[in-house]
Amino acid sequence: MSVAPKRPPLPAILLANDLLEGDVVFAAADADGLVAWTRDPALALVAADEPAALALESFAAAELAGNRVVDAYLVDVALESGVPVPRHFRERFKTLGPSNRPDLGKQAGDGIAPGARA
Repeated sequence: MSVAPKRPPLPAILLANDLLEGDVVFAAADADGLVAWTRDPALALVAADEPAALALESFAAAELAGNRVVDAYLVDVALESGVPVPRHFRERFKTLGPSNRPDLGKQAGDGIAPGARA
């Protein structure tokens, strides 16, 4: 008997940690429309249906196998003004950066600019 994988409710985004730099990265579309990684959570691809979630999971599996990222998983989000915002504190925290230094990390805008890619 096969057990369906546990998956968060949709809509969802894919996040992971860059294997070389350790930074949190999000699956996004690159300039050619292909899936790539970005450090900007606002650019994350949002899976609103089962086929889109499966496509993100397939991308994650290939990236894990290629040793480019670790700990890749889907995160349920709410769309706020068209921007995906994780529903849970742990993942929301990952989109920002260190809480003890609000002048650093993504909340300060370090490395995040429209179109910025990992």
